[in-house]
Amino acid sequence: MREHDLWAADGTRLRGWHTDSDGMPVLLCPGLGTFPEAWPALLLPGTGVQVFSWYHRGTMGSDRPADPARITLDDHVADALTVLDAAGIGRCVVVGWSVGVLVATELALRHPARVSGMLLAAGVPGDPFAGVLGVLGLPTRLRRPLAIGGARAVRAAGPLVDAVLHRLPVNRITATLLQHSGFMLPGADPADVAKAVRRFLGHDWRWYVTLALALADVPTRDPTGITCPVTVLAGRYDVVADPRRTVGPFARLPQARTRVLPTSHFLPLEAPEVIVAELSLLVERVAVAARADLFTGDSRRPN
Repeated sequence: MREHDLWAADGTRLRGWHTDSDGMPVLLCPGLGTFPEAWPALLLPGTGVQVFSWYHRGTMGSDRPADPARITLDDHVADALTVLDAAGIGRCVVVGWSVGVLVATELALRHPARVSGMLLAAGVPGDPFAGVLGVLGLPTRLRRPLAIGGARAVRAAGPLVDAVLHRLPVNRITATLLQHSGFMLPGADPADVAKAVRRFLGHDWRWYVTLALALADVPTRDPTGITCPVTVLAGRYDVVADPRRTVGPFARLPQARTRVLPTSHFLPLEAPEVIVAELSLLVERVAVAARADLFTGDSRRPN
């Protein structure tokens, strides 16, 4: 994996990364403040794809924008286009996890000529706070204010949260405990979990929560205009993104494939073999769809 600098449309310097694997290019719209270690299977050689991605504004080496308000959905979609343009990619499969599902969906709706297929994992196409704690059966009118209120409390206590989390020891033992907490589940390699958690806890938590709250009022998008092949993976025990809201909006699409897996929100870590298998299958479906369009002369999908 290699990192490089990119310049966003508004002049913000972004830190991008890409794998050195051979194969079809894939754009990864990351979960908020996440990094390559969250996708261990996609970093291995032999995946058949080359992954391109970036770190969100103000995280992991990307600069904060000069205008602190430039952290909206529009800005994240523009940053995704920056990654594609810098790599010379006209159209490709797009993968999204968590908040990345929201960005990937919006990218496909606004710029269908750039998206040939979508693999969406453990995320919702809008109103991200409404899905928190959904698997516990709490009604939306309670869980959404509870989630937003909790986020605002963390932001207000940002320096104290940093002081605690930045000093928290992370090793195989603490990773294993986290995997039995209910927030995460067993399944991932504890070494992979420890590596990912160690970097994640190093965030500036006031800024991290500010990024999340900037997306709180994005309404749920209707994805019915998306005509490319789509695969949606949901975690049955996901306390962050309600699996019903993960799968429901996409299930009626003509080329949708949906699966609910026995994982938590951290599906890329807990089911990496499924990610690789479903991505390979999606690439095949995209190729079949492209051949069908050539045969039928269907002009609904741009070349």
